[in-house]
Order: sequence, then structure tokens, then C-alpha cells
Amino acid sequence: MFIGGFATFALLYATQPLLPELSREFGVGAAWASLAVSAGTGAMAFMLIPASILSDRYGRVRLMKWSLALAAVIALAGAFVTDFTQMIVLRALLGAALAGLPAAAMAYLGEEISPNAQGRAMGLYIGGNALGGMSGRVLGGLLADVGSWRVALAVLGVLGILAAIAFWRALPASSHFRARSVSPRAVCDDARVIFADSHLRWLFACGFLLMGAFFGLYNYAGFRLEAPPYNLAQSAIGAIFLLYLMGSLSSAWAGRLSDRYGRHNVLWAMMVVALVGLATTQFEHLLVVILGIALYTFGYFGAHSTCSGWVGRRAGERRALASALYLSAYYLGSSLVGTFTGLAWDGGGWTGLSLAVGGCLLAALGLALWMRAMTRKS
Repeated sequence: MFIGGFATFALLYATQPLLPELSREFGVGAAWASLAVSAGTGAMAFMLIPASILSDRYGRVRLMKWSLALAAVIALAGAFVTDFTQMIVLRALLGAALAGLPAAAMAYLGEEISPNAQGRAMGLYIGGNALGGMSGRVLGGLLADVGSWRVALAVLGVLGILAAIAFWRALPASSHFRARSVSPRAVCDDARVIFADSHLRWLFACGFLLMGAFFGLYNYAGFRLEAPPYNLAQSAIGAIFLLYLMGSLSSAWAGRLSDRYGRHNVLWAMMVVALVGLATTQFEHLLVVILGIALYTFGYFGAHSTCSGWVGRRAGERRALASALYLSAYYLGSSLVGTFTGLAWDGGGWTGLSLAVGGCLLAALGLALWMRAMTRKS
């Protein structure tokens, strides 16, 4: 599952460090260029629920294997586009294909891992996601400097195919999967039960706000860092994504803390860390900016890991649909908020972007504190 998460997010986010170069290549603005990432995350958001329904009927393992294999082929095709419209279409198809893996992954871990270890298991899976997202971005920036953005996408596509082969061969079969009805009535009944739980509703909202805020910062950090006074090259901008290592550490750590102290006590604290990191990026010195992004990344991934585990634990036998609803909100946040924060960047630079991102984080923090209060009362 670590390999699957790694490959999924390496392929999905490979274009993020390339946004300034794609903007120049195709003559589009920053907000429009961000669609090279947002089209994929948006398509994934819309396909997660259908994918989760398929996983309930036909099994987690089969869906995850085919999703990753198909996505790797589409990723390779992205290196050969001739205009930006083709790029957006292929990235959307990539996101749609990839949806099967995260839609089934959380349910698979919930079924196959004992309850007292699920926090740690989810933390390691999210850590694989973080490491994959980091590796795709760093390697993409490095290859773009050495060759071009086409070389970057081609190499990552080939690596994705190799990862899909390894995933196909290594993933253990399900031992506890039981097929569920996928009739519209059964799905609607499950959805009603899920949305009747106020904690799950607010966790979905937290996922939307967290991912939107995270994408808002990382989408446009490259535009800030390539401009004066920093004037960083593509490889150096890509290296900023090495800070995702902080996400791998915080995901696993937050999972252990959640198992010990409760998710309601960990979630809000991780959001505060992210806000402190965002405030730190307001300084001009490059090392201080990097420190701020590191803190921001640490807090974000800790909060996301905590939310993910909480959804799976609280939803019980409906964890596949609940996880898909959470991830749909999560990736919809990255697509919508991640794109619209480009308008804040265009209008107000880093200050305007930070205000937009900070507003999302503060709203998520308010929800986390409310859930903490309700959990303590119960």
C-alpha cells in the first residue's frame, strides 16, 4: 500500500513544479496553468464515489491494481501533448483513473488491519502518499532543468509503469472483504446514515479546507521563488518539495498520537502548527520562508492523517463510501480552492495568497475545536 500511495501521488502531482514552465510554454496565466494539476485532482474528486461503489461490489484489490496500471499509461502520454487543452484532458483522465486506488485504500486498511493499529497503518499509508508527491515534484523539477517538461513527464510515466508492475505483484489479497449491495437504494441508505453523523460531515468539510489551503500555498510557491529576489531555477524549486519528508514524519507521528491521546486532541494541534508555518512564510529571507513551508507541511499532513483515520474508524462498515466522500471533498478542495487562490496570488501576491489560505485554515481549526468539544461532552 505504501508503494501504491507513493506511485499515485507521484503521478498526480508531477506537473506542480512545472507550472511556471507550462505557463511560459503555452502562454497562459498562473491560475489557468494550475489546471495542469487541478484538472487531475478535480476528476479524482468526482470519480472517488463511483470507484468506492465498485470496490464494495467487486473488491478492493482488483480495483486498485487496474487503476494504477491505467493511470501510468495515461501519465506517459502526457509527455506528447501539442497544446494546453490536450494537457488538461489527459490530466483529468489521469485523475479519474487514479481514483480507484485511494477510494479503496482506506477501506482495505480498515478491513485488514486490527483496530488498535489502524492509526499507525493509516499514518504510514499517508506517509507513502506524501513521499510519492514529494518525489514526483522533486524529480519533475530536476528533469525539467536537465531536459524539459516533456522529458520529466516521460520519465515519470515510465517509473509509474514500473511501480504498477511491482504493486500488481506484491499486494496481498483481501482476507476480510465482504461484497456489499451496490443498488441505488442501498447506496442512498448508506449515504443518509453517514451524513446523519455530524462528526463525519465536519470531517468532510475539514478535508475540503485543508487540501484547498495546502494546494493554494504549494501551487504558487514556485511563482514566488522563481521571481526576484530569489530567482531560483526549476530544479531548486522542485527541491522545495523535499519538505514533504516532513509530511511523512508527521503522518506516522500523528497516527501514533491519535491512537494514544485521541484524534480530537491531535487534529486541532496540527492545524495550529500549519498556521504558525504560514505566518513564518511572510518573512523575506529564503531560509525563513523554507522553514515556514516545512512547518506548514508538517501540520497539514498530521491533520490530514488524523482526519482520514477518524473517518474510517467512525464510519464502521460504511467506511468505503465514507472514505470516498471524505476524499471527494478533499480533492475538490484542492481543485477549487487551489485554483481560485491563484486569483488571490494574481491580485495581491504572497500576502493576498496567505490571507486566502489562512482563512481556510482558520475555518478548519474552528471545526476541529467544535468536534473536540462535542467528543469530550459525549
